[in-house]
Amino acid sequence: MLKRTMGGVVAALLVLAPALQAQAAASAKDTVVDGRRLSEWVKDLKAQAPQVRNAAAYEISGLGPSAAPAVPALIEALDDSDPSVRFPVTVALGEIGPSASAAVPKLKQMMDEERNDEIAAAAKRAIRKIKPEALAGE
Repeated sequence: MLKRTMGGVVAALLVLAPALQAQAAASAKDTVVDGRRLSEWVKDLKAQAPQVRNAAAYEISGLGPSAAPAVPALIEALDDSDPSVRFPVTVALGEIGPSASAAVPKLKQMMDEERNDEIAAAAKRAIRKIKPEALAGE
């Protein structure tokens, strides 16, 4: 009887293990800061109010490399019409570091084309943290 019960428990664990593993992986990707998940902060990058987008970018930057899943949304946010949003987005990408390498082409473009000198300089600082060799010859 004990063998049959233990066999049932083992079988149940084998069935549930992949689901539990997937849930743990999703939780690891969706880091929580200030009581909100990374995915919620990423959604705020598209909020109507620039203050909300600005705050979201700064919160994401505080996560450092663990905010890597936000890189695609941050790259998109580099085109935000408000400079008060573009600046913290460059900071966030720099804080993420090498995992944000997909942003380097856009950051290089910002170095050359951005009208706001502070943002252009922030883009260069971000590249230094992400992929310094991309600035060779600069």
